[in-house]
Amino acid sequence: MGDTIVVEPDILLLDEPLSNLDANLRETMRFEIRRLHDATGITMVYVTHDQAEAMVTADRIAIMSQGKIQQIGTPDEIYETPRTAFAASFIGRMNVLAGEVADAGLVVCGSLTLRAASSVPLARGARAVVCIRPQHLVLGSGDGAAVSAPNRAAGRIVRHTYLGELRDYLIDVEGCTQLRAITDPSVRYDVGATVTIDLPADRCRIVEA
Repeated sequence: MGDTIVVEPDILLLDEPLSNLDANLRETMRFEIRRLHDATGITMVYVTHDQAEAMVTADRIAIMSQGKIQQIGTPDEIYETPRTAFAASFIGRMNVLAGEVADAGLVVCGSLTLRAASSVPLARGARAVVCIRPQHLVLGSGDGAAVSAPNRAAGRIVRHTYLGELRDYLIDVEGCTQLRAITDPSVRYDVGATVTIDLPADRCRIVEA
């Protein structure tokens, strides 16, 4: 890449340049490519399937599926306000729940009724998807707390993975789906435990199905 930069091109295409590197070197090179971009001012078109590479190196990200652009935006916009289910799932971990619009900002997803911020206007009865990231779920002990209110469910822990800086749970919600929750390592539930799950409305996004 250094030889290419020497000729000072108007646009530099990088097609998965780090794909054959080990994980530690890839992480280092992401920041080096970003540093080179900032130092030279050359416009770079960077093709990658690696979400972290896109977030680190890009000023703007274009997410494509089957040759069509799903969304274009800054890393913050793509991550915080995805417009489609594909875009939501592509950048970062995401729970994706299919359902039907019951009212403005209200979607019924099986046994769950969810209030959420809407990325796109959808009519009552339209198919929709509610997206929420695992780190935004709030778990509580399943000690008989009411679960009939919107954005609260009961579930059973089916997988628990300790990853040092966090815990990663997979939770079975009867009549709905499985939800993934990522918590502080101090939050500990055993496999088989019953828990309540709160899905904060301000963290839920409604997108087109």
